Amino acid sequence: MARGIRFLGDDKRQARKHGVQGRRQWRKVHLAVDIATSDIRAVEFTSSSDGDSPALPEPLNQIPKGEDIGTVTADGAHDTRRCHTAIIDRQATAIIPIRKNGRPWKANCPAAIARNETLRATRHYGRAFWRRWTGYHVRSRIEAKMRRLKAFGERIAARGSDRQTAEIQIRVALMNRFSGPRNGRDRSRGLMLTRKGALMPQA
Repeated sequence: MARGIRFLGDDKRQARKHGVQGRRQWRKVHLAVDIATSDIRAVEFTSSSDGDSPALPEPLNQIPKGEDIGTVTADGAHDTRRCHTAIIDRQATAIIPIRKNGRPWKANCPAAIARNETLRATRHYGRAFWRRWTGYHVRSRIEAKMRRLKAFGERIAARGSDRQTAEIQIRVALMNRFSGPRNGRDRSRGLMLTRKGALMPQA
């Protein structure tokens, strides 16, 4: 999931009261959350103009290669060859709804074959049943995580890209510290990925 954070320009209240003082700029924060522990396992920071699907492989790369990933749940914006391939490369199962105008892909790779199976299941059983059957509803947890992240504020103070990333990482570390008990015995985990929005630095 991605949400936006402002790092330059006035907030809405200031703009209404004093007029716009400068151009508002945003950065997107993409999160990967462990279903079993509710920990945020990976964070990716991109510009507001970047799409969501190109950012998916990087959070997966932040998970150690020796650690099994059972499923990756993301929304329909990630129904792309790049995303499905990145998930298959980690030997995980993609739980991504097919776009409403989605058509079968040429079955020339494992990612395309798996995605076409999802399309067939969706068409046969219906989109609502597919969501219940796959447990797609767990994505609501990541929406809650993003709201908690924004509870620290929708602005970030740092201006430089590296410092902005460090500031978000500090927020994530604090959230993980209080995310609840761990279950270290379960090595095969599901990940949830976020979409769309923006967090900002402080003017």
